[in-house]
Amino acid sequence: MAPPTASTGASAYHHGDLRRSLLSTAVEVIRSDGVAAISLRDLARRAEVSHAAPAHHFKDKAGLLTAIATEGFELLAAALDATPTDSPHRLRELGVGYVEFALAHPAHFEVMFQARLLHSDAPELTAAKERASLALRSGVENPTDRTSASDTRRAGLAAWSLAHGFATLQLSGSLPTLDDDPADTFRTLVDRRPFQGHPH
Repeated sequence: MAPPTASTGASAYHHGDLRRSLLSTAVEVIRSDGVAAISLRDLARRAEVSHAAPAHHFKDKAGLLTAIATEGFELLAAALDATPTDSPHRLRELGVGYVEFALAHPAHFEVMFQARLLHSDAPELTAAKERASLALRSGVENPTDRTSASDTRRAGLAAWSLAHGFATLQLSGSLPTLDDDPADTFRTLVDRRPFQGHPH
């Protein structure tokens, strides 16, 4: 048998696994130490590959974070799409799905909305954001409703703001513990009268 000619890291790089490995490692670093702790040189050291290897896949730090944000929006879209379409409280449950995504993927969530750190015009990021946006809008758009497009957008923005704000506060440890499951707390908040609009 011929002796190996490449290290484990180089082999993974050759077979295309290094990109996935670098992304997973970056997510772990962000989750434990925050996005400011990320550097391509450190990721290369952790993966035991050359300093140039991460740049081959991501070009720069912004490229790496853009890939993480893109993956995050894809995961978010999948989570929202999994909400039953026949639920009588679909918009609320979309919000629950949003919150549950954020709590399950805090590193992605931290990166996704920091446009200054990303290549915001990257086509793959734009497409992933649109998929997530369409999934969220599905909870407020009703083809039989005469509500104006402007009002529909405002309703979607209000729903997004509530879910995003709740998730952000929960992740920062700023919310009191009211239920064993944060999703139940979110449902309770949404179901309270102040969030139901004014009767006509």
